[in-house]
Amino acid sequence: MIGLGAELDTRNCSRAGCRESAGWRLDWRNPRLHTENRVKTWLACDLHVDYLRDFLAARDFPLAVSPLSAEPEAGPE
Repeated sequence: MIGLGAELDTRNCSRAGCRESAGWRLDWRNPRLHTENRVKTWLACDLHVDYLRDFLAARDFPLAVSPLSAEPEAGPE
C-alpha cells in the first residue's frame, strides 16, 4: 500500500494480475465521459501492450501508445 505523498518505486503493468515492469504507456480517454483535456494513462509490459491497446480500440476510445520513457507528443486523437 502507498501512503499519502509517497512515490511509486516501480511502474507495473496495468493489466489485472500482472506485476511485470511496464515499458509502454497508453494515453486514452472515453469521449462520452471525458473532455478532450482529460486523459487517462495505463502502463503496460511487453506481453500486455497489444491486449490493452485492443481493449481500448474495440471501444473506439481515442488512444496513443508510446514507450514509457517518452513523454507523450500529443493526447489521444
